[in-house]
Amino acid sequence: MADKSYLDWPFLAPQHAELERALDAWAAANIVDGHHADVDAACRKLVGQLGAAGWLRHAVGGTQWGGHGEAIDTRALCLIRETLARHSGLADFAFAMQGLGSGAISLFGSAAQRAAYLPAVASGAAIAAFALSEPQAGSDVAALACAAVRDGDHYVLDGEKTWISNGGIADFYVVFARTGEQPGARGISAFIVDADTPGLEIAERINVIAPHPLARLRFAGCRVAASQRIGETGQGFKVAMATLDVFRTSVAAAALGFARRALDEALARATGRQMFGQALADFQLTQARLAQMATGIDAAALLTYRAAWQRDQGRNVTKEAAMAKLTATETAQQVIDGAVQLFGGLGVVSEQPVERLYREIRALRIYEGATEVQQLIIARELLKAAPAARQHEEKEKK
Repeated sequence: MADKSYLDWPFLAPQHAELERALDAWAAANIVDGHHADVDAACRKLVGQLGAAGWLRHAVGGTQWGGHGEAIDTRALCLIRETLARHSGLADFAFAMQGLGSGAISLFGSAAQRAAYLPAVASGAAIAAFALSEPQAGSDVAALACAAVRDGDHYVLDGEKTWISNGGIADFYVVFARTGEQPGARGISAFIVDADTPGLEIAERINVIAPHPLARLRFAGCRVAASQRIGETGQGFKVAMATLDVFRTSVAAAALGFARRALDEALARATGRQMFGQALADFQLTQARLAQMATGIDAAALLTYRAAWQRDQGRNVTKEAAMAKLTATETAQQVIDGAVQLFGGLGVVSEQPVERLYREIRALRIYEGATEVQQLIIARELLKAAPAARQHEEKEKK
C-alpha cells in the first residue's frame, strides 16, 4: 500500500503511525492469507501469534492485566484492525474477537475477574467470545430470552445464543442473560461462563461464506457462580452497549482495510491489464471508477478516525460510531464490487484476493448492528438532541 498519508491526519498521534508501520511489516512477514483447511486451527494459531508478538495487548485495558495502556486506545484498535484486514480477514477476526470477547471485563469487570482472564487474553493463551445474539434477538437486544435465575451463590442459565463468533473454540464466553429485575433492557445481566462449565454445549457449528469459527450455544441448567457476574444485576444492557461502542468503530476500520486492499488490487489490475491496444487504466470509465473508490475510502476513513479520536477524548460516540460503521462498511462493499468488476471473470475465481474480499465484507454490513440499525441509531441521537438545541436557540433569543 503506497499511500499512507492518512497516518499524518490530526486525529492520529506519532505513536499511532509507528504502530501501523510496525504491524504492517510484521503482518507481511508472518500472516499467510488464503484458504485454510482447518479454520479452527488457523484461528488458534493466529491468536497465539498475535499474542506472542504483543499485538493483543492493545485489545485489553489495564497494564496490570497485560494491556498496553490503562484504557483501550480506540485509534490503535482501529489501526490494528485496518492493517490486519488488509493482510488477512481471518487475522483481523482473531484480533477483534479477543477484544470484543473480553471488552466487558476490561470495562466493567472486578479486579479478580480481570486478573483471572485478561492476561491470558492479552498473551493469546485464552480465546474469548461475546455471546449476545439469540435466534429471536439480534439487533433487538432487549428481546433476548436466555434466562439466569439466582440460586444461592450461583445463577442457573437456560436458553440459547447464536451467531457466536469463536463459538466452539473459545475458552470462555461473556454471556448476556435475562435476570428479570425490570422488563426489557433493564432486566439483563452479564456473566463470564467458562467453556467447560456443565450445562453449556455447542448445539451447532455454523458455516458462512467467509469461514470463521461460529456456533449456536445451548445452556441447560448451567450453574455459574455469582462472582462471575460482570457489574451489577440488571446492568447487562449497559455493559453490552458500552462494549459495542468501543468495537463498533473498529468494525469500520476493518472495512477500511478490506477496501484499501481492494483498491490496491484494482490499481494493479488496471495498470497491468491490456485491452484494445491500451491499458485498462487508460479508459475514462476505469479512471472514474478508481476515483470513486478512492474518494469513498477517504470519506469513510475520516468518519472512522473522527469517532475513534472522540472516544479517546472521553466523549460519547454512539452517533459517530454508527456513522462510521454505516459509511465504511457500505463503501467497502461498493469498492470491492468495483474491484471484482475490473478483474472481469478472474474476479469471481475462487480464492482470488478480490473474490475473498467480496465474501469477507458482506458480514460486516450485518454484525454488531446492521446498516439499517445504524441508521436508526443516528436518527435517534439526532432527534434526542433536537429539543435541547431548540431550547438553547430560544434562550439565546431572549
